[in-house]
Amino acid sequence: MPLAFSCPHAVAIPQHFLDELNARTDIVDVVGRYVTLKKGGANLLGLCPFHEEKSPSFTVSPSKQFYHCFGCGKHGNAIGFLMDYAGLGFVDAVKELAQRAGLPMPRQERESPTQAAERQQRRQQQKTLAELNAQAAAAYKQHLKQASEAIVYLKGRGVSGAIAARFQLGYAPPGEHALAAVFPDYADPQLEDAGLVIYKAESGRRYDRFRDRLMFPIRNVRGETIGFGGRIMGSGQPKYLNSPETPIFHKGRELYGLFEARQAIRSQGYALICEGYMDVVALAQWGFANAVATLGTACTEHHVQLLLRHTDQLVFAFDGDSAGRKAAAKALECALPFADERRSMRFLFLPKEHDPDSFIRERGEQAFAEQVELAIPLSQYLLQVASQDCQLATAEGRARMAHRALPLWAMLPEGALKLQIRDEVARIAQLAREDLQQLWQQQAAALRPQPTQRSPHPQPDAASSRALGSAYAPAAMPPPLHEPPMQAWPDEFDGPPQGLPYEPPLDGMHDGGAPQYPPAAAWPGEPAPHAWPRRDEQPPTWRRNATQGGSLGAPVRMPQRLRPLRREEHAACVLLAHMPLLESLSQQDLGLLCRLPAPDGQLFAWLDDHYQQHGAQSWAELQPALQQAPPAALARLLPHIQRISEHPLEDYRDEIASALKHIMIRQLQIEIDAVTKTYGHDSQAGAKLRQLTSHLAALK
Repeated sequence: MPLAFSCPHAVAIPQHFLDELNARTDIVDVVGRYVTLKKGGANLLGLCPFHEEKSPSFTVSPSKQFYHCFGCGKHGNAIGFLMDYAGLGFVDAVKELAQRAGLPMPRQERESPTQAAERQQRRQQQKTLAELNAQAAAAYKQHLKQASEAIVYLKGRGVSGAIAARFQLGYAPPGEHALAAVFPDYADPQLEDAGLVIYKAESGRRYDRFRDRLMFPIRNVRGETIGFGGRIMGSGQPKYLNSPETPIFHKGRELYGLFEARQAIRSQGYALICEGYMDVVALAQWGFANAVATLGTACTEHHVQLLLRHTDQLVFAFDGDSAGRKAAAKALECALPFADERRSMRFLFLPKEHDPDSFIRERGEQAFAEQVELAIPLSQYLLQVASQDCQLATAEGRARMAHRALPLWAMLPEGALKLQIRDEVARIAQLAREDLQQLWQQQAAALRPQPTQRSPHPQPDAASSRALGSAYAPAAMPPPLHEPPMQAWPDEFDGPPQGLPYEPPLDGMHDGGAPQYPPAAAWPGEPAPHAWPRRDEQPPTWRRNATQGGSLGAPVRMPQRLRPLRREEHAACVLLAHMPLLESLSQQDLGLLCRLPAPDGQLFAWLDDHYQQHGAQSWAELQPALQQAPPAALARLLPHIQRISEHPLEDYRDEIASALKHIMIRQLQIEIDAVTKTYGHDSQAGAKLRQLTSHLAALK
């Protein structure tokens, strides 16, 4: 019987292939790899892998080829199980089952033989690099057994052998060529590609990257070893060393410990985000197996998106020092675009002398659990950041707080949470809600660079401003800019094109110093730079130098900074940068995306129209079309698209699947509510409602 599974990706795979795959797949074998099953009548029983339970309520039906949990309600087939349990996207789950069944994946339509060969070559390279890392990890694990210094260090941190084995901890010996005993062809350039070996062409020297280090293998959600973190055992520097960026390892997109933490995140209902590898290991030792860590970088939007695929509740746990506070402020910026009334994001700040590792070892599990309970909500932390160094007992301090809150507030998606935070800012500022809204609109309008006689670019009319600024509603609230009103450019200076972002003024230009704001961005709908940036060059941004008297001097070039994108904008950017991803969407799905409110619906409509006419073009092929007639709302997204295009398509496949599913479900719910209200007056309402609910059920 055919797979009883519907997904927006299914259209990219022929039904006859899914039928054949279904015939060759036994769900008992698939689930049995992860869950211990016992006979229970016609079905098999086991403990549910999606929630904590003591008595088995999870059943697998060999005859009907589905699983169902009577405790939590999880239900699906073999593909659905791999998606839910292993975190795979639909296409990747099908690929996984096809590989086990010995079925070659069908070639997707509109993919040229050259494209297929390139994709296959890229995937083979990724697979090879992961296998090389796995071999190195196994060798490091064996070396740890004889590394007394590393063992003493781990025992001193309270790490048991079981936890060390769970995270596959290892040790890289101090010699320069320890991996030569693991890989017979030590000169294989793929060892360099994997980041395991360094080669100096000028001297001909080749040596191991990791030496005399406690090794932390980093695995993706599929369990593939994609990189390493290494802690020095001696007195050398750096203290922690990570694998370099490789075709399979991108520090800004991966999280340490997520593979090991997936089930605990589901069972405990939230994820703990820390800053260090040892934080994750120590927390797991003490019962907090739901902890993950960034890879020596600040938290990014990709990290937040990755975790939100697994849970709707995040707790950011930071060190109590000033560096931890800075990291928290960065995490706040990354979390704001995803914060709404359906999600819980909280911030935990430990005492200054502690990180999660030292705190839980010194004070114990219960004390750390209490800290988690005391973690402050995102809304409260936003207000703390806006109020920092503001004397709220004075009118000046309250005014400054309201001024600083606007850029943070504007990052929030539309919804009840955004309205609640606006009202809370008004309360603290001792302003009426309407007065605060008016002040914010005036502030945004004043901060927007005004056109000069030298600039040929007209201002958008009120209607387009309202449409393009819908994310910052009400009343066409623009993305935050944090500079004073721009002076006219001097006649002798050819200023930057209208609409480019500007750097904030120097410290001291505002009373009390320059506030901490998120990255600046161009006004929605402003024209893009005249020339398209090359792959190795970003469009310039500008600021004015302050003269000795404090006045603004000549503009100088500054590095570009991009503002965070809303989910809809990010999805459009990914699809524009990697148009082959559109092949996994049905016409029904594309039609739904085109019905999104402006400007998002307009973006997807232009994308769909171009896709229907020209097929799945590469970013290089698409750029000339955008130069001829770029959609107004698309112009300011070009730097983001350029950046995304520099990463492989496979890096975004799962992410875009999750984002589009979320977007489409929300839009369908809005349309269902609208149709329901007309049920007694519209003769077609019943048919529309059935169509919408059927689409919604397929997505869920």
